[in-house]
Amino acid sequence: MPSNSAICMVMFRAMASRATAILFCCLSTAAWAAAPFGTDLSGHPVDQIAPAGSKAVVLFFAASDCPISNRYIPEIERLDREFAAQGVRFWWVYPNPEDTAAVVRRHDVQFDIHASVVLDSDQRLTRMAHATITPEVAVMVPSGTGLREVYRGRIDNRYIALGQERPRPTRFELEEAIRAVLSSSPVPGPGGPAVGCSIVPLDLR
Repeated sequence: MPSNSAICMVMFRAMASRATAILFCCLSTAAWAAAPFGTDLSGHPVDQIAPAGSKAVVLFFAASDCPISNRYIPEIERLDREFAAQGVRFWWVYPNPEDTAAVVRRHDVQFDIHASVVLDSDQRLTRMAHATITPEVAVMVPSGTGLREVYRGRIDNRYIALGQERPRPTRFELEEAIRAVLSSSPVPGPGGPAVGCSIVPLDLR
């Protein structure tokens, strides 16, 4: 039968191992939180996507060479104009390495875009939102010291599949999600998958 000292040593080692694991997890989380979300078009790090007073953050995952993404530009700009004054912060997130600052600047001029842009060159926001398609949106709300995702998916139901679209959408899911957040109501999920161009993870390039 093990002695009391042997039993105490085993328990001490188990507790020390657990404490080390918890410390490592906390340090990893702190490092993740401290890292920038990406860079702006001037190369400056974007450290804050939800400034004080934000009620929601909308991440619009876009690609300069994706036709479906480009067709949603007017809708995203409309929603930005409508909800910005109510504490909803919109960010245009470009996750593909081909979308450099120079490319996005030309794209903004071509489509007359005036928006807050994040170049997600490390795909940090892409992973955080679990985004896979451009165009796709994620709606996040402040929660403690971080953000909690309450909606991810398509903007509306205009596109049924690649090559299949309605003349006009009949359900505006992103707008419904934003209005639900602002009214503290349950956020409805998307009624179907996002349709567009795939985001290829960096480790598969």
